[in-house]
Amino acid sequence: MKIVIPGGTGQVGAMLRRALGAAGHQVVVLTRHPRGEGEIAWDGRTPGPWTAAVDGSDVVINLAGRGVSCRYTEANLREMMDSRVDSARVVGAAIAKAARPPRLWLQMSTATVYAHRFDAPHDEATGVIGGTEQGVPDYWAYSVEIAKNWERAQEEADTPATRKVALRAAMVMSPDPGGVFSVLLGLTRLGLGGPVAGGGQYVSWIHEHDFVRAVEFLIDREDLTGPVNLAAPGPLPQRAFMRALRSAWGMPVGLPATRWMAELGAFALRSDTELLLKSRRVVPGRLTGAGFVFRYPEWDGAAQELVGRVRGRVLGRARGRVGGGTGAPVRR
Repeated sequence: MKIVIPGGTGQVGAMLRRALGAAGHQVVVLTRHPRGEGEIAWDGRTPGPWTAAVDGSDVVINLAGRGVSCRYTEANLREMMDSRVDSARVVGAAIAKAARPPRLWLQMSTATVYAHRFDAPHDEATGVIGGTEQGVPDYWAYSVEIAKNWERAQEEADTPATRKVALRAAMVMSPDPGGVFSVLLGLTRLGLGGPVAGGGQYVSWIHEHDFVRAVEFLIDREDLTGPVNLAAPGPLPQRAFMRALRSAWGMPVGLPATRWMAELGAFALRSDTELLLKSRRVVPGRLTGAGFVFRYPEWDGAAQELVGRVRGRVLGRARGRVGGGTGAPVRR
């Protein structure tokens, strides 16, 4: 198949590109800064020569949008909104004008669309859309509006020959540097991986292998349309989530953090506390109902596997330094 991935240079795009390319598919990435083979320039807002890549493709997976790991200033929130909505609209326009439109458009979305909630999990059928919760910062509602407008841009696109699925993704856990797992593991290794603000807020997540497998599953299942939660079936409170990560790494200590300490930490990391404090209790109702089987349904096993790969990479670098960086055996 020919698969086009707008915004495919980030962490999620890189893992999809690796996996889909290894499976024998032709993968084309649309990016503002093309640097190599298989990458085509676009600006994420306007039509251009890149639309030729969409015409005749089999699948489009739109991941474009400003990253959420930033301070939630008014300017950054507006850029998050515009980059997501504009890219979805222009992808929809390209599909609508294609002589041979793709049969499937997977549009990235987010589990943040659901309400901050502790009492019950959100699936696609019974989940509560957020934005009206009491006792949370007002700007959290704007994050929900971003997600709603992101999905609406796909829904409103006039693409009758193309099946459309919105990927309401939880945090994708991968050992690649720079991702959310890397940040959480770094805090754990420093002894800072304890409960935040009590740790009762739920963490929804998905292992990278299951994320890729779920995308492949959705490509194959022609009966699935609309929003689909991409989250492991085992969300858990943040305190338990970090306890399992500490156990996987072998770190006995995890200092707790109050809300104001979390604010200071988020400021230092140029991030925002919504990522730490919002309770995201999301479950994959439609995926499991369609027969998808998770390889990593629970966090304990997923954390062990991810930590194992991080340790393997660290050990590999150490061996490379000892061997002169050539991979040759050490002479004794």
